[in-house]
Amino acid sequence: METKVIKPSENGNNDDKVSNNSTSTGSGVGLKRELGLFNSVTLIVGCIIGSGIFLSPKSVITNTGSVGLSLVVWSLSGVFSLVGALCFAELGTTIPKSGGEYSYLMAAFGPFPAFLLLWVTLIIINPTGQTIVALTFAEYVIQPFFTIADCPAPDSVIRIIAVLCLAILALVNAWSVPWATKVQDIFTIAKLLALVAIIITGFIYLIRGETTNFQNSFEGSESGEKIALAFYGGLFSYAGWNYLNYLTEEVKNPYRTLPLAIAIAIPLITVIYILANIAYFAVLTEEELMQSDAVALTFAVKAYGPVAWIMPICVAMSTFGSVNGGYLSLSRIFYVGAREGQLPKFMEMIQVKQNTPFPSLFFTLIMSILYVFVPTIDTLLNYFSFMTWLAIGMAVVGQIYLRFKQPDLKRPIKFPIILPISFVVMCAFLVIMGTVAAPMDTLVGLLITLSGIPVYFVFVKWQTKPAFFENAIEGTTHFFQKLFLVAISDSKED
Repeated sequence: METKVIKPSENGNNDDKVSNNSTSTGSGVGLKRELGLFNSVTLIVGCIIGSGIFLSPKSVITNTGSVGLSLVVWSLSGVFSLVGALCFAELGTTIPKSGGEYSYLMAAFGPFPAFLLLWVTLIIINPTGQTIVALTFAEYVIQPFFTIADCPAPDSVIRIIAVLCLAILALVNAWSVPWATKVQDIFTIAKLLALVAIIITGFIYLIRGETTNFQNSFEGSESGEKIALAFYGGLFSYAGWNYLNYLTEEVKNPYRTLPLAIAIAIPLITVIYILANIAYFAVLTEEELMQSDAVALTFAVKAYGPVAWIMPICVAMSTFGSVNGGYLSLSRIFYVGAREGQLPKFMEMIQVKQNTPFPSLFFTLIMSILYVFVPTIDTLLNYFSFMTWLAIGMAVVGQIYLRFKQPDLKRPIKFPIILPISFVVMCAFLVIMGTVAAPMDTLVGLLITLSGIPVYFVFVKWQTKPAFFENAIEGTTHFFQKLFLVAISDSKED
């Protein structure tokens, strides 16, 4: 029995005209194409540049053992991310749906593998990712105050500020997509200016002759397993290059904007990351870098002295923008999952006045807040780090598969097949190395992923549910429609 949902047209509201940029038809309720090229670039840049480049260069230099090899790893991580992003540009223009790898798995391999990805994203990957970044924001936004007081910040205060961060940005995204994109634009520019300040400072040191770290720069280089671990650190800082694909249906002229935004954003970030690391090496010794858990803060203390407090504020702004980008992009996978019939229908619904996916955002907020108070959240996220690369790799496997299964499928962009093949090989390497490095984490992650199997067969596959079950679902759907003033989106696929 199919759940009946109320559309505005059923209440007589047929007179609303649909914007030319809207993806909705008839009712005027739906997500609109409001992301231009600049918004798309700032979304990618803002989602990628979080806390990684400010905090984690230590892991790269520690595992490479030399400045020269460290810079090589940062460069190759950028190239790898660009290859993956180009593969996703082809996927996003061939399958022009929001939802990213979920939609691509659905198109290539069907509903079951797509649901398993949706399941782990729903219960762990999305909310824990948001929560960790929000907690990082909270730690750094209050750090200057407690540094002055010469005492550590209370854990409860950090968690309360993280909840406020999550709630405020969920409200912004629920109120208006243009507001959310403006927040993204502003904080992306702010974090880029912070990195430019670091780069300029470093080059001033180089001009003064501080080049010790660059002499015999490959001396002491590591090899083997440590290089793989170094790439994990580098690629962590590039994570988020696929986020624009979650919003394909909200991008203006996606056939042009999607690949162009990727072609601008990823090389820009790669250059900035390399220059920022050169600046770190110009100011700090190799030993200082290896001993620092927050490289940018150590850099600021040495380079800026009394005004070093500015760096925690820069990290806070960076992470604040990343949380906003997460809401703007990742919440759409739940919207698309509901549209495909794999999640409750109310999560597909759109707020009738604001045209935002309010139920999907609200669910992400509630799940993220729950994880704020879980002390072992880092461990939970580690369980699924391998799953992220597995999902992205499988999406590109689907790209290769569709090349042979549907050779006549319209492909506005088509790259040489060696590009997706090489990317899949690298993803397989990352998954295998992650399994070898942390077999128990991988096992637990797989078990929780497989827990979605009974959920799929009971709630998705089973079509002849008892009447009381269907009535309960329908009642829940209508309750949330009235609570949030939402209606089913009358979307068309372009």
